[in-house]
Amino acid sequence: MDVARPRESAQRKMTEFPVGTCECGAVYVADATGHNIGSAMVECLVYACNDEWDLAWELIPEEDYLTGRIEDYDEVTHQVVPKRNLEGRAVRGVLYFVRLHTEISEIVARFQHKQDLEDEKIQPGGVAPVTEKKRTPSPAPVKDCGRRKRRTSKREVKALVDKNAVDELAALCFEDRRTLRFLQRLLYQADHRQRYKTAWIIGQVCAQVSSREPGLVADLLHRLFEACSDSAATPWGMVEAIGAIIALRPDIYGAFTRHLLNFMGDPSTQEAVLWGLGEIADRRPDLIRSTPFYSTFHFLGHDNPVVRGLMVRLLGRIRANEALMQIIGLQQDDSEVTFFEQGDMTTTTVADLAYAAVDLIRRK
Repeated sequence: MDVARPRESAQRKMTEFPVGTCECGAVYVADATGHNIGSAMVECLVYACNDEWDLAWELIPEEDYLTGRIEDYDEVTHQVVPKRNLEGRAVRGVLYFVRLHTEISEIVARFQHKQDLEDEKIQPGGVAPVTEKKRTPSPAPVKDCGRRKRRTSKREVKALVDKNAVDELAALCFEDRRTLRFLQRLLYQADHRQRYKTAWIIGQVCAQVSSREPGLVADLLHRLFEACSDSAATPWGMVEAIGAIIALRPDIYGAFTRHLLNFMGDPSTQEAVLWGLGEIADRRPDLIRSTPFYSTFHFLGHDNPVVRGLMVRLLGRIRANEALMQIIGLQQDDSEVTFFEQGDMTTTTVADLAYAAVDLIRRK
């Protein structure tokens, strides 16, 4: 997702780098030269720990926090320059990220609260408490680094999917990174119901894996988007899986939401896109509102009742008062629609969905 330009912190210290905070709860520092990455790593970890040096040195990578970096960063224009040269000027900057796991974030928050209380005692009526950074769920499942990793197979993965063994599949992803690829292959099946079920299971698995290995899930998302964009292939289940992954971890992958709209022009993926957007809207309607969703209003008059119904469901969840009159007009539409909801297929009518959507909008 987009991150703001790093800025000098309020309290200046020696050898300090510009810092920033991402929506996902990570903090980052910018090394404009790319030659001081070691110092930047230390500064970033200490900054994440609210300048508690003793705590920072006690933390263990992966177990207590995640790291990441973006290279070829130009501090002047705040953009990545892959060619590493911009208007004759060398670009070698690095953005270094640290995100604490939930348990450590809570410890840091307690340190901050204690410091705020001490400041108020010293200066009565002092500054307001610092807003706590957004936190993500603690990692699950936990990796056992002392045990040899085992390999899985397509048959084993399929058997676990058939049993809805989400926890076992998530644990298996840490054992063998091919697990997500095997899950992706299971999307290629003609049964409409089974495709949605598999996509939903992939979303649940990725929700757990992303707490410890967010890059692994991000790679899967890129593969799914590439598969959807391949004109020579049928994207069975791909769009549905993208929607499920984003919906269950919008704090990490919410920035991918706007790219789903690119597939609304293809009749074969319209239902899947609207279903995915509806799932995301149920948890983070703001992500939908940050996209050009107005361009989808005409689907309320689509010939396919499933498209009309899913469109109504989406607009209701984002409280789209702009389309209220059009939705009211569909309260007489008794066309039957069947779609995936809460782990299974459900059947209703466009009219029922329209009444529910109007109720949500008027409750705004």
